[in-house]
Amino acid sequence: MIPLADARGCKARRDLLRFATLLPLVLAGCGGILPVPAQPPQLYVLHSQASLPADLPRVTHQLLIAPPIATGGIDTERIALSRAPNSLDYFAGAAWTDKAPAMVQDVVIEAFEGSGKIVGIARDQVSLRADYVLQWELRRFEADYAGGLGAPTVHVAMLLRLVRMPDRVILGERRIEQSLPAEENTVPGVVAAFGRALDAASVELVGWTLRAMSADAASGRRAPAS
Repeated sequence: MIPLADARGCKARRDLLRFATLLPLVLAGCGGILPVPAQPPQLYVLHSQASLPADLPRVTHQLLIAPPIATGGIDTERIALSRAPNSLDYFAGAAWTDKAPAMVQDVVIEAFEGSGKIVGIARDQVSLRADYVLQWELRRFEADYAGGLGAPTVHVAMLLRLVRMPDRVILGERRIEQSLPAEENTVPGVVAAFGRALDAASVELVGWTLRAMSADAASGRRAPAS
């Protein structure tokens, strides 16, 4: 006769061996037991394709572009869409390469550089002596499906303030809004509409800023840059 303690030990070993044999079959048969890694989103980036007027004034002062302020719904890498005035959602499986305000800042700087009309342009984070600072808000940056189930309309809205340094005088304020329909209801089609709307807004932004800086310099309130 096997002692009681030994019998229990043998039974425990048999149960453990049976469980180890069945475990791979259980895991193979139930795909939901272990989490499946999510597919990474398709990344999109915008670059300036703005066509700027040739008659913009040339300025000889340095401009810093501050990071645009944005609400939490826009301050994200996700590509925003709206189906109703009071709701905000995002495209699945797609994202910007950076948070939307940072990407928009890059596009605007590219537009200034492409104009060839300004001596110095930089982000506000760098240690550059600023003659002027552009402070701004990104109010809207989403694809609007409120009109139906077809291709959306992309909205880009900004509020600009040009500040003269070092006295920090606000020289002017400007609201810019651009709305353009996407040519097709696909993520690449919507991204292309974002690019066109942002380029149109950049043309207005660069033109207004350069003219305001030129007018301020001509007024005699600021000495010409050395």
